[in-house]
Amino acid sequence: MKTVLITGATSGIGLATAKVLANKGFALILCGRNVSKLKELERELSAQTSVCTLTFDVRDKKKVAESIGSLKKSPFNHIHVLINNAGNAHGLDPIDQGSLEDWDAMMDINVKGLLYVSHAVIPQMTERREGHIINIGSTAGKEVYPKGNVYCGSKHAVDAITTGMRLDLNPYGIRVGAINPGLVETNFSEVRFKGDSERAKTVYQGYKALQPEDIADVLHFAITRPSHVNIADLTVMCTAQASSVVLNKDE
Repeated sequence: MKTVLITGATSGIGLATAKVLANKGFALILCGRNVSKLKELERELSAQTSVCTLTFDVRDKKKVAESIGSLKKSPFNHIHVLINNAGNAHGLDPIDQGSLEDWDAMMDINVKGLLYVSHAVIPQMTERREGHIINIGSTAGKEVYPKGNVYCGSKHAVDAITTGMRLDLNPYGIRVGAINPGLVETNFSEVRFKGDSERAKTVYQGYKALQPEDIADVLHFAITRPSHVNIADLTVMCTAQASSVVLNKDE
């Protein structure tokens, strides 16, 4: 039974992926900030597979290291797959009106948080000369759209870091790839618009957006390829989306 560590596991893509992989028999290490949601998810999925939960904010490098380090003497000490899913968008402002707090949050979670978790997991993979890392990127890492400035910058960084990981970890036989979703109907927009649920709803009106389960299915496909096959870089959009700014909505 392979063990998969998922960050941001209590909502959206992370939650859907946890459920899909539990159903497929993977052991799971589920990470997040919400203790009650993690425990609820652990109770639900433990009927299907072995589940361990870790509570930490990916921005806290000390807590990240301590939490993942605590697995060394547990049945979950052998991490086969790392899915760096935790990420957020904060605000949708032109660069001259941007919030420093929003900028810090996006860079700290999307970029530094990904690095902190990877730094804690990679040594055991290089020691075993085996492992698989998938970073959740975005179409925002492939192009830049108006008012996307820092969010797009953070996801471009994920794109570059993924390539850098693949180059540096290649001698160890570790697979590294990125899944880059377009518009996915989650709480993403509500977070971006800081709790304005009415504004968030308009983002997904007039067309069929991707669902978290769609990306979960793609992730399952990626991690179940034969060992000689690596899904290095995959962009997934709903049919209605042609780019970040071209969207075929119903009139």
